[in-house]
Amino acid sequence: MDSLPRSLRKTIEFFEKFPSIGPKTAKRLAFFLLKIPQDDLEGFADTLRNLKRTSLLCKTCFNLSEEDICSICADEKRNKSTIAVVEDVLDLLSFEMGNKYKGVYHVLHGKIDPLNYVGPDDIRVGELIMRVEKMGDALSEIILATNPTLEGEATAMYIKNKLKSLPRWEANFPSPESRSQNAKLKITRLAYGLPIGADLEYADYMTIERALEGRREY
Repeated sequence: MDSLPRSLRKTIEFFEKFPSIGPKTAKRLAFFLLKIPQDDLEGFADTLRNLKRTSLLCKTCFNLSEEDICSICADEKRNKSTIAVVEDVLDLLSFEMGNKYKGVYHVLHGKIDPLNYVGPDDIRVGELIMRVEKMGDALSEIILATNPTLEGEATAMYIKNKLKSLPRWEANFPSPESRSQNAKLKITRLAYGLPIGADLEYADYMTIERALEGRREY
């Protein structure tokens, strides 16, 4: 490494900081940049230079955007009465790939993780609660789409409890029975189970349990 130009060494060291990028891959990427035309390299450098400057958080859902309001929230064709709550923008992109979900989102930018000192105040839970209160009866469903991990489950449970403790919810539905049967605002959780092509013998008990809970008439 010491025999390489300093700029090349610094580029390799930078790539090594990327997730899932080891020393060999970092070297290959750095040497690839040496081979591309100078104009392309300078254009790439300009893009990187402006990456954080031009990337804003949507004021409504906290998705990444170049404007104050992201293209999803600004789209009049989206169903604004349904909000999918996701942990990060990558999860939102997974939803969008299938082009099946027509609602909008709320990006938490994290999950409740006490072991790493991440609490509800460190993610966008408070903003979600304020958004729900502001929308009132215009909101019909909240989909808790956090990941099926211990932290994701804890985050979903916390959000559900916060929503069901709202004064509006308590005032309209004083008993648990009336809240579950008559509430206009549905709180749902993504169904998790066996993926297509999976073998039961390799599935853990929690996956099988979720698959049983999410079963439907065939």
